[in-house]
Amino acid sequence: MASRKKQGVTLKLEFFIANRILKSKTASRKISRPVIKISVWAIALGVIIMTIALATGMGLRKEISDKVIGFGGHIQILNYQPNPIFEQQPVYLSDSVLQEVHQLPEVDYVQAFSKKAGIVKNKDVFEGVVLKGIDSSFHWQRFAPFLTQGKPLHLDQEGYNDSILMSEQLAALLQTRLHERVAVYFVRQAPKPPLLRYFYIAGLFKTDFEEIDNSFLIGDLKHLQRLNKWEDNQVGGYEVFLKPEAKLEHSTTKLRYALPIELDAISAKMLNEQLFQWLELFDLNIAIILIIIIAVAAINMSISLLILILERTQMIGILKALGTNNLSIRRIFLYNAAYLIGKGMLWGNLIGVGLCLAQKYLGIVKLDPATYYVSRVAIHLDPLVLFALNAGTMLICLLCLIIPSFLISRISPIKAIRFD
Repeated sequence: MASRKKQGVTLKLEFFIANRILKSKTASRKISRPVIKISVWAIALGVIIMTIALATGMGLRKEISDKVIGFGGHIQILNYQPNPIFEQQPVYLSDSVLQEVHQLPEVDYVQAFSKKAGIVKNKDVFEGVVLKGIDSSFHWQRFAPFLTQGKPLHLDQEGYNDSILMSEQLAALLQTRLHERVAVYFVRQAPKPPLLRYFYIAGLFKTDFEEIDNSFLIGDLKHLQRLNKWEDNQVGGYEVFLKPEAKLEHSTTKLRYALPIELDAISAKMLNEQLFQWLELFDLNIAIILIIIIAVAAINMSISLLILILERTQMIGILKALGTNNLSIRRIFLYNAAYLIGKGMLWGNLIGVGLCLAQKYLGIVKLDPATYYVSRVAIHLDPLVLFALNAGTMLICLLCLIIPSFLISRISPIKAIRFD
């Protein structure tokens, strides 16, 4: 009990001395004051850069992933083929297999689709396109953020809908507008002439993906079933959307085992392999930035601690002469350093998070969609990630400060008291 009480008194004394050093009025005359201020703001600047780098990196990944998945699902069920193409072989899933897919714990919902290549014409302008057919099972919630004008398609169980959705970019190329009619030609095997169909533009969308915005129309699946002479229960494939907690690769493998042998389950990552490789390279760049910034912050604080120790050499000598051990003196300076690091991190978080929120809600910084697939810098702030970043930075900096604090054990009390 006496040992614990003595330890508590020692800790209080260490905190008291560390606090007096920080609040000392005479410190303003010493060389450590400007060095410490520079170190604090260097840490604040480092935290700002790391917060922005993480928020923008996670935001970009989430924004692009949401667009890819929102337009094509997490997983697509297709007929086996070396490379998925726009002229598809029909897929038929029995009610029992569909029910089994729906009952997988990772699956949120499933929707049918089909694709067919064609040529859209308006006045004297021709553009190659792909008509993506959807039916009443289509979930508009994921597509709603892309819709800029008009309204979603109303798809009945019976009859045909001659309306389509077209991208703003494609509408500009075709010199057409909302509610106007366009002609679409579907090529058939020679000597058969192309099939001509007319569609009305019910809405305009924008995804910032050139591959989608330059090529895709969205229409009624029943048109493609008629064009391909398929049965009512035959489609081009199924888009499977997973629940947020589901793992993509594991779910893809699990779904593949649930399908008939002639069908395949292909993940969005496999269908967009180059895009996801680019995102992984982007993550590597962010990791390198974090390592460099933390290393610089640790070096800055090490230099500041060394200057603080050298400047307080006389005080260290007096404390040693009074019987204070090296560990207690080291703690005094480490408490000082922890306070300074915390102060820098507090300002860094306030400024960094503030800048991120300003970008998230005001969209100040714009980007070229042709390069980054988004029209402005995307922001995603995850409290757990920010906490881990701050805790990791604090821990690494304090661990790096333990080494220079060993300098205290080499200071002789007699020489230190005479030191000036």
